[in-house]
Amino acid sequence: MKILTVSLLVCALMALTRAAVVPEAEPGDKTEPSVQEVVPEAEPVDKTEPPVQEEESHVTKRYSFCPSGWTGFDGRCFLYVPTAMTWPDAEKHCQRYGGNLASVHSFDEHHMIQTIILRATGSYPHTWLGGFDAIKEGTWFWSDGTPFWFSFWSPGQPDNFMGGQHCLLTNFGAEKNFDDGSCSGTLPFVCARKL
Repeated sequence: MKILTVSLLVCALMALTRAAVVPEAEPGDKTEPSVQEVVPEAEPVDKTEPPVQEEESHVTKRYSFCPSGWTGFDGRCFLYVPTAMTWPDAEKHCQRYGGNLASVHSFDEHHMIQTIILRATGSYPHTWLGGFDAIKEGTWFWSDGTPFWFSFWSPGQPDNFMGGQHCLLTNFGAEKNFDDGSCSGTLPFVCARKL
């Protein structure tokens, strides 16, 4: 009888916990600075609007299109954001739109990201991507959790200049390669999210 009572209490507690979850602030909520005002062309993930096309499984929904302003490539959507932010703020911004700072897994992907940047700016400015080694110096990770097996470092990089460069930027040097930069510096950035 005690086991049954405890089981019922645990189930009730779980149901109440789920019901009491506080919803996240809407993108237009003025309780914190609105990122949507900073970059109006990037639309946040809207889970209330039905998608044009979708493939549905019993676990998740997958959308088969990119939002306006985003570029589709190899199962992901990419967006260049011209507003300069620190690496952590840029990552948080990308998360608001259902993604992360972009990870790069091939030369084709790197070239496509550079094309997006060139189209938006007419040049190749230093731009944050999702790589970081802040956890352990020299061990690089992508912020989206994918393996960091592709790299396109500029010669002599990463060098952790003066012991404080833990975030990855692109368009460094003559070849427009990767470099490690100070995460507190402000740069434009590229977000990516799965289709």
